This record gives sequence, C-alpha cells and structure tokens, in this order.
Amino acid sequence: MPKGEYLGEFELMVMLAILQLGEDAYGKRIWEEIENRTDRSVLIAAVYAALERLERKGYVSSWVGAPTPVRGGRAKRYFQIERAGLAAVRRSREMLASMFSGLKPILRGL
Repeated sequence: MPKGEYLGEFELMVMLAILQLGEDAYGKRIWEEIENRTDRSVLIAAVYAALERLERKGYVSSWVGAPTPVRGGRAKRYFQIERAGLAAVRRSREMLASMFSGLKPILRGL
C-alpha cells in the first residue's frame, strides 16, 4: 500500500475524535476532544490543518450549519467521516495491532 494511504498519528486522533463526537463534530469540539482524551496540548490551527488534509484525501467531508446567535451569527463547519476515511482508520488500527502483536511480555513491565 502506498505511503500516503496511511494516517499519521495526529490525523488518526482527529478522525477518532470525529467518530466519538458524531453529529457534534466541528473544529472546536474536535480540538477539545483530542486535548481531553490525550491530556496533550494541541494547537487548534493544527486541527484545522489536519481536517483540510483529510478532506483533500476524501476521508472526511464538511458542511456549514445554520448561523447561531450564540456565535454572533456565525455558522459552524461540521465534519463527518466518509467511507474511505473509515477504511483508513481500520487500516491504521490493523497496522498498529500488528506492530503490537507479540509485545505483551515486553510491555508488561513498563
């Protein structure tokens, strides 16, 4: 499989956050989900850059919701995983499982 077909670590986290959030997957919530679940400081700009890359690859799609008064009349851009994106997440999971296979005795002591 060509190199570009695998997800990088951060892209995988963004994709998993979208899956976790479902219909509530928009930029700020994706960013918060990653920070909360990983206990890692992340730049929101990095999230948006990853979302743009994933959309160009056809792994996610987006749409703009209705403007809301809470946001000063601005609309949110929502994201969802496409079939190709779900396949990429599965490939990443399988690749990681394969790499971890057999390491249980070594990792037990860590």
